[in-house]
Amino acid sequence: MPPEPNPPETGLGQELEAQINQPFLPGTSARAPLWEGASADSHPRGRSSCRSRRRAAQLRWVNPGPAGQGPPESQGTAGDPSGTMDFWTARLQRAIRQKAGQRSYTIYRNTAEDDGDRDSGGLQIKMEEAEGPNGPASGSQKEGSHVPGPKRWKTGVYLALVGLLLLIVGFLLGYVSSRRGGSCTACADFLPMINEDGPYRPAQDPRGPPPLYWSDLREMFQKYLNEEKIEGTIRKMSEGPHPPGSPTLDALSSHVLEAFTSFGLDHSWTDSHYVGLQRPDRRQPTFLQRVDASGAVMEELQLEDPDVYCPYSASGTVVGGLVFANYGRREDFALLEQLGLSPRGHLVIARVGKISYAEKVANAEANQAKGILIYPDPQDIPQDPRKLGLFPNISIYGHVHMGAGDPYSPGFPSFNHTQFPPIKSSGLPSILAHPISATVAALLLRQLSGPPAPQAWRGSLPEVPYLLGPGDPDFRLQLGVHNVRQSVMINNVFGCIEGKFEPDHYLIVGAQRDSLGPGAARSGVGTAILLELARTFVAMVQNGFQLRRSLLFVSWDAGDFGSVGSTEWLEGYLTMLHLKAAAYISLDSAVLGDDKLLAKSSPALISLIESVIKQVDSPNRSGQSIFEKMTEQGRRWENEGLRPLPMDSSAFAFTSFGGVPAVEFSFAEEDSRPYPFLNTMLDTYDHLNRALQGRLPAVAKTVAEVVGHLLIKLSHDHLLPLDYWCYGDVLLQEIAHFNQYNTLLKSRGLTLQWMYSARGDYARAAEKLRRDIYTSEEHNERLLRMFNVRIMRVEFYFLSQYVAVTETPFRHIIHGRGPHTLRALLEHVSLLRDAPEKFDEVLFRRQLALVTWTLQGAANALSGDVWNIDNNF
Repeated sequence: MPPEPNPPETGLGQELEAQINQPFLPGTSARAPLWEGASADSHPRGRSSCRSRRRAAQLRWVNPGPAGQGPPESQGTAGDPSGTMDFWTARLQRAIRQKAGQRSYTIYRNTAEDDGDRDSGGLQIKMEEAEGPNGPASGSQKEGSHVPGPKRWKTGVYLALVGLLLLIVGFLLGYVSSRRGGSCTACADFLPMINEDGPYRPAQDPRGPPPLYWSDLREMFQKYLNEEKIEGTIRKMSEGPHPPGSPTLDALSSHVLEAFTSFGLDHSWTDSHYVGLQRPDRRQPTFLQRVDASGAVMEELQLEDPDVYCPYSASGTVVGGLVFANYGRREDFALLEQLGLSPRGHLVIARVGKISYAEKVANAEANQAKGILIYPDPQDIPQDPRKLGLFPNISIYGHVHMGAGDPYSPGFPSFNHTQFPPIKSSGLPSILAHPISATVAALLLRQLSGPPAPQAWRGSLPEVPYLLGPGDPDFRLQLGVHNVRQSVMINNVFGCIEGKFEPDHYLIVGAQRDSLGPGAARSGVGTAILLELARTFVAMVQNGFQLRRSLLFVSWDAGDFGSVGSTEWLEGYLTMLHLKAAAYISLDSAVLGDDKLLAKSSPALISLIESVIKQVDSPNRSGQSIFEKMTEQGRRWENEGLRPLPMDSSAFAFTSFGGVPAVEFSFAEEDSRPYPFLNTMLDTYDHLNRALQGRLPAVAKTVAEVVGHLLIKLSHDHLLPLDYWCYGDVLLQEIAHFNQYNTLLKSRGLTLQWMYSARGDYARAAEKLRRDIYTSEEHNERLLRMFNVRIMRVEFYFLSQYVAVTETPFRHIIHGRGPHTLRALLEHVSLLRDAPEKFDEVLFRRQLALVTWTLQGAANALSGDVWNIDNNF
């Protein structure tokens, strides 16, 4: 006999009584069986717990009947509703009496108590007796045993539910695999990234939209990206010259700010600086004359446009002979020295190309030339009948500051009302520099005598023998350059879309807005892509795309003067940016051709770039990706499309000065011929579009797709897809160049062993971080943030802490400039073989120590906490 029932308690007993008293209608299905924890609201965590919803499938059948009684389906008389009703009433009343006699019962017991055990869930059937105050409930069963029942019934229920579970899991796996399409490959081995809408929201969560997969995001991005809008903005931004401080540029600045506001970005604002810029002196124009030994003017050489000049050239007048120096590279001047020719006391004439204007001027100054003239040779810009060529009377402008930013406030920002000390950048030249046309260059080169130039130096100027000079003693040139310094207010324009989960981590994309000429290629295309990306991402966010990190869209000012706007902003906010900026993408000079995509990039972004270009179609090969086009005939895309960061790019300042991974994209011609009108007064929309045979908007849209896909992955992935491991290989390649000098160093009692060890420590730290990520819990936000912080600061770790930023702003030991770099150390140690008398052992020891400790500091920082660091170094 069962024990005498106690009065039923409130709660579950009353709920069951209410169910019993409900009428039973013939022809309807039987009432649902009693499930423990039938409502998610009864769980102590309530509906706010994602885990409780995930465990909702773990509810257990309660069989309160006596031993030997089967499930309700096996009881009652078939076809007799009243008999069935009596049976259910008796069964449930007995359940009430037994439950009322027990002081506790199990509701929502979690079969995976460990928070990290997210894969142990599933349907589990457990028929337990709740324990009373004095142990298990009394009855005929043994202590700790389950409520007995026919083994056949239990086995059937188990098999049925396991089969149902397998069916559901198979369906879900098939659905997910079919939805993912092309998956995000970067760091895919670590964590699920682009295939989730949020870190804890399952697909069936009724609180919000279902997750967006990579294929969904690609389709959404393509849907909102508008080629016609890109074309319209290029036309508007390249109607005429718009140098910094001009009313035309002020109007364009207002247009960009209004566009950001109208798009609905979370924040839009401007950031202003007063900077020192150089302008031609209208009262005293620049001149170039041929004079005799007494200084009398024999011929006035025509300089076509007074607005075409070299900003930051020294001012004054010089007289001297003329020496041809090819492209003005270091190796070109070294060859002149081998041939017994010295540019000392003379002017130098050099061709456009290979290196920047600033590097040409710096090399000429280092070889004691008085000045330099820079011209475009037709061999570098051919007169191709299928394409446009530069007219022979056109010269090309370019700044000559060997650095970036305001040269009159090096290493610190040009904020309003700052009292600057009387200091100038060490990168400002002390010699004169000016651009000339091919026509003027031909007149000058025909006057030269001396030995013939090497075959590789000979260009395509008509009727020019290409001799090296300096020419007849009676042939002398007089160059007068008169530029004036002005204080100009520049305005950087910003727009921001805030991230949802890591809003304090930024992905920055920027484009130069100003131009000394119309600037269709230089600034118009980049600004158009920038605005269209901002509009597209706002539309995506409004339609369900959730950014994990914040996006900053920036229109820079004074880019034609050496990335002044971007560098000044970096200098002003460097303290916070190295903690917040995860990556930078430059859109300057984004379209110079339509054949080959060039990526001038930090190594940390190369793997991600490769994964992106595999999924974007080439603009001139329908159905073929950019990657497939670049790797035709067994070519490697790294050889075809990767280039180091150039100093005249804003991306260079972000990496070498700010320690932020950066990349600059641009389409070019297959044979790397330059766009002929870049940095000229003919850089208009029509000329650029004709050079691309009417396909300018389509190519610009392709660049937008590449950058857009890169931003989607960088802004959404749980783990930042930056390749921190790659620097182990980069360092190995750089340090390998030193091996040839080991014997010479050993003979002087010197060794590079500690530098090799520091590189090894970095590789081990990278491997440890990789293992930590593999073994971590994928949805642990705290761990994810810790990993991301270490990954995003890898570039910053390679900034030398042992040089002054005001003296040596580009502190990166791999990409920077100065005596602290690996390149400078290699050049110094090479003197042991080339010029032993110039080798300075004290200086070398200092350089080696600082490079070694910068590498060791990077390894220590990547290791994480101080207790994880090998202190025996």
